[in-house]
Amino acid sequence: MLHEDNTRSRFASGYVRTLSQREELPLLRDHLLRLDPESRHDRFNGFMDDGFIERYAAKCADDGTIIVAYVEDGVVRGAAELHPPDQSPDALPEIAFSVEASVRRQGVGIILFKRLISEARWKGYPALRITTGAQNQAMRALANKFGAHLTFRHGESTGTIDLKPQPQIELAKLAIATPTEATRAMVQFNRVYWKALLGMVGWGRTA
Repeated sequence: MLHEDNTRSRFASGYVRTLSQREELPLLRDHLLRLDPESRHDRFNGFMDDGFIERYAAKCADDGTIIVAYVEDGVVRGAAELHPPDQSPDALPEIAFSVEASVRRQGVGIILFKRLISEARWKGYPALRITTGAQNQAMRALANKFGAHLTFRHGESTGTIDLKPQPQIELAKLAIATPTEATRAMVQFNRVYWKALLGMVGWGRTA
């Protein structure tokens, strides 16, 4: 699992790393408690008191939730949560995000989203589920940016993000790759394509 990197946005001055679930529980808890009323409402789709947040953070430390944190000066100012699939009614791991007002509009959400998707792919998850309040326009826009297909129901927007690589997307990446990267990617794509094709017609099978 990745634990720390120096990924930065164009504006943000902090860094991103994965929190240790038990030892660094207070960092997540304190971050969630610092959220202003509007941000707290957006994160939990309703008002939650301090007691609820303390219990919630403790649960995250015990149930295998992965916490990716944006840190400035040793303080967590943003967090992305990857919850295990066994907690979801559709067996998909669910993700959630929270960013303090002091670091909004600095690209922190994009940094966290990219890192969380990397963590999810590392664990082999084929898709993610995201749920946010219908009024949380920033989160809905960020989810759409990463390919989420959101539907509105009962005051919530719920959708999924497909993590399986798509051939069209992989080919599109070649347009902005260096010549060496493009050649390597094309060779790999052709290898996968012909392997799948030969499998369909029955070639390459052992007798």
